[in-house]
Amino acid sequence: MKLAFSTLGVPGLPVPDVLALATAHGYHGVELRAHPEEPVHPGLPPAERAEIASQFKAAGVEVLGLAGYTRVAAPGDDAPVLDEIRQLLQLAHDLGAPYVRVLPGADPDLPREESDAVAARRLGAAAEDATALGARILLETHDSHRTGADAIRVLGPVGHRQVGALWDVMHTWLGGEQPADTFAALAPHLGYVQVKDIASADDTAPLPLGAGVLPLTECVDVLCRQGWDGWLCWEYEKRWYEAAAPLPELLDAGRDHLVRLLGEAA
Repeated sequence: MKLAFSTLGVPGLPVPDVLALATAHGYHGVELRAHPEEPVHPGLPPAERAEIASQFKAAGVEVLGLAGYTRVAAPGDDAPVLDEIRQLLQLAHDLGAPYVRVLPGADPDLPREESDAVAARRLGAAAEDATALGARILLETHDSHRTGADAIRVLGPVGHRQVGALWDVMHTWLGGEQPADTFAALAPHLGYVQVKDIASADDTAPLPLGAGVLPLTECVDVLCRQGWDGWLCWEYEKRWYEAAAPLPELLDAGRDHLVRLLGEAA
């Protein structure tokens, strides 16, 4: 498997500095948080997109994906949601990223079936744009749809190869789902896996990998047993927890921990 980290862990850091971290600490790729407060977002002009793509290529680091914030199950009109997804897909195309991340974001006061149908309809409509632009839309296990069982209620009806799943191991654990069950639900759709660690369900501030309670060993074991060889991406949520230790000083130990888990699973 290949290893990446998310720029959520280094808020606002310029792309050259992000690439320097990746190369210095042995990561194969980077997940870019696609938000206006970051250096990479859908509002970038073509020349800046080309420059960023060139910088990644020169560094020998891959753009794993763009972490967008579109909420595909949220109430409201479809058009603004589809426009957001298309902008993400175009940016992914321009940067050479294979994936874009979207979130569920359903209204808990609406019937579950209604929100599932809305999300499936929108993802199905966006799938053709994804095909044309050569990127895949991944629905993250998150918020209203935090388990694999939740996500599959949307992905199953979509049934398109350009729409898949992003497994966030914290959210499936918070949802009470075992790693083997998550993988069984998401396997036909799985794009990549976000790893992280936390102290407890009540304290989700980011910790160094292996220092918390998340079942990283079990997750890696399941992936290896099933012959899955995609990406593990460390999403260290420094942006939301300013008091957390700086990610750069943790990158070596995090890489070593994942490599050790992979070796033991093999």
